[in-house]
Amino acid sequence: MNTFERIYAVVRKIPKGKVATYGQIATLAGNPHWSQVVGYALHSNPDPQGIPCFRVVNRFGELSSAFAFGGINRQQELLEAEGIEVTDNKVDLNIYLWDGR
Repeated sequence: MNTFERIYAVVRKIPKGKVATYGQIATLAGNPHWSQVVGYALHSNPDPQGIPCFRVVNRFGELSSAFAFGGINRQQELLEAEGIEVTDNKVDLNIYLWDGR
C-alpha cells in the first residue's frame, strides 16, 4: 500500500459527525511527519464520495481555505450536514475530534 492509500484508508474511518486533524491522520497512517503529505493526498482525492476529506481540519480545528471540492463554504456545508457546528470557519475539537478508534 502506498502512502496516499494509507492516508485514504485512515480518512475512510473517520465517523460521520467527527473530524480529524492532518497530524492525526499522518500519525495513524504511519508517520507523524506526513501532515503536509496528508494535505497533498486529500487535495488529489480520487473518490470524494468514498473518502470524506471534508472531515479533516487543521490542528486548531480550522477548515481548509483550499478545500479542493468546492471551497471552504462547501466544507462547512458538508460538516454542518453531519451535525458538526462550525463557527468562524472552525470546529470545536473538544467536542468533534475523532478519537482514532
